[in-house]
Amino acid sequence: MSTSAPARRGFRRPTKDDGPRASIKQLLPYVFEHKRVLVVVGVLSVLAAAATLGQPLLVGSVIERVQADESLGLLVWALVALVIVSSVISGFQHYLLQRTGTAVVFSSRRRLIARILHLPIREFDARRTGDLVSRVGTDTTLLYAVLTQGLADSIGNVLIFAGAIIAMLILDPILLLLILVVVGASVAAVVVLSGRIRAATRVQQEKVGELASGVERAIGSIRTVRASGASEREQRTITSVAEDAYDAGVRVAKASALVVPVAGIALQVSLLVVLGVGGFRVASGALTIANLVTFVIFLFLLIQPLGSFLGAITSVGQALGALGRIQEVLDLPTETQDDKADAASAPAAIASSAALSFQNVHFRYPDAVVTARKKAETEALTLLEGARSDTSAIDTETAGRKPGDVLRGVSFDVPRGARVALVGPSGAGKSTTLSLIERFYDPTDGAILLDGRDIRDLDREELRAQLGYVEQDAPTLAGTIAGNLRLASPDATDDECEQVLHAVNLGDVLERSPLGIDAPVGESGVMLSGGERQRLAIARALLAAPPILLLDESTSSLDGLNEQRMREAIDAVATGRTLIVIAHRLSTVVDSDIIVVLDHGEVVGQGTHSELVASTPLYRDLAKHQLLV
Repeated sequence: MSTSAPARRGFRRPTKDDGPRASIKQLLPYVFEHKRVLVVVGVLSVLAAAATLGQPLLVGSVIERVQADESLGLLVWALVALVIVSSVISGFQHYLLQRTGTAVVFSSRRRLIARILHLPIREFDARRTGDLVSRVGTDTTLLYAVLTQGLADSIGNVLIFAGAIIAMLILDPILLLLILVVVGASVAAVVVLSGRIRAATRVQQEKVGELASGVERAIGSIRTVRASGASEREQRTITSVAEDAYDAGVRVAKASALVVPVAGIALQVSLLVVLGVGGFRVASGALTIANLVTFVIFLFLLIQPLGSFLGAITSVGQALGALGRIQEVLDLPTETQDDKADAASAPAAIASSAALSFQNVHFRYPDAVVTARKKAETEALTLLEGARSDTSAIDTETAGRKPGDVLRGVSFDVPRGARVALVGPSGAGKSTTLSLIERFYDPTDGAILLDGRDIRDLDREELRAQLGYVEQDAPTLAGTIAGNLRLASPDATDDECEQVLHAVNLGDVLERSPLGIDAPVGESGVMLSGGERQRLAIARALLAAPPILLLDESTSSLDGLNEQRMREAIDAVATGRTLIVIAHRLSTVVDSDIIVVLDHGEVVGQGTHSELVASTPLYRDLAKHQLLV
């Protein structure tokens, strides 16, 4: 096995057209969602600004009285009081801003979670899980800086800035004009830099999303990675993405770092101008020492909000880069919104008395899903075979077929209370057929009827409440046995849970731990065997007791004894229910009422086992291969 490192991918400089963009207008709703707190912050900002602006004036008065050898009276105590009041207000204001910033992150995460969990299945098939997780975790965190680094307390800063400008104009207009030239140049430089910061931040967040996806992929397949001797190779691949994220972070750091010296130069040049020109004007009698000291203090007050403003430009630029990725997900339609469009475009269906009816159904996966699946297959081959170039199997398999062309004019009926089996070689479209029944996708053409109604006319929750679905390689959720069982039946009692576990021959699992059904199953059910995870998924579907059961390879991980017991359990609960079963082992479906044979997305035969052996060559070959004829 080669251990040479992969070629370092070149990191492209971000451009204005990279990725989704967000605007200030899209950012404001997140801020104004907490307008009551912001009003309080605004009032506190006004009070703090007034206390701050009063301090230079008192200092000037103190100097004048000292020069005139007059009593200071309460001026010193008034100055101390203003400093204390200003500090206390600033501290409380800081707390409110920190709390509100945290609330903004929470509200953005809540919106994202709500949207992600209701996205159409095609979006999950076309996107990387780690990237979606990154948007919820990392991207939303950048919104925190919007409130905590200068935007929300801008009212007070604006007042201090304006007050300082007015006071300096009264004290010496010439000095003020020179200061404004320096400050104007600084602001212009930072505005230019903010565009680079936003673009670099967007690229950085995208790379962080890719990194999260890579880590999630490797950890989720850690046993396969170790068994394939691919740990070093996976490490190099993920590290390469991490380096890209690092490069993007460095670009953000470089652009952000330029903001700091710009602000520092503005302060230093302004101070030198004031001291030089101001000293000359004091010497000429055009300005008093007290007014010069007061002017210098106002200069510092002017630079402070200016620094906050420059910092706000930087943080807002970073936030907008991340918000573009957040908004991209929030702008995606949910399944409910898809329902309205699908219902409007659904073709007229022919009435049917069957429980389920497929009528000339065609289906093709969206291009984005096909691309994502091909990429995933390429990565799987890379993981298992150890060479990126060995991906010819994918292209050969799909040669001569349109990408995603899965079902072609599929028609069959499922009578009420019947057991219908879908059989055929891998890639024939069997699992896709169940996905269409569940409305994870909708047909490209044709119609699927449930009790004579086009399922596109049904609310998805209403539809799925009538279906029990056990997918191929059904996942076990981290948590407990009871938590997995109650996923579709939250009100099920402990006794009902135990009964369904015994029905699928999982009673011995309850005896392993004194916790019983509250025993943990581990991450992805790692504490259960493959067959036990599959039986737990079937138990979950049986507990919900829907009128229609969809079982996709539900006995593929079971040994002969447990397969027989599972068949007996399914027979027991199948009374009065409609079953659609996918199976590669024909022994599990030979007694089905109807067997539908699929090949390359087309129905090539329907009937009982004996009828198909006589009429359908493909089925006969499958049966011979499995010694059933």
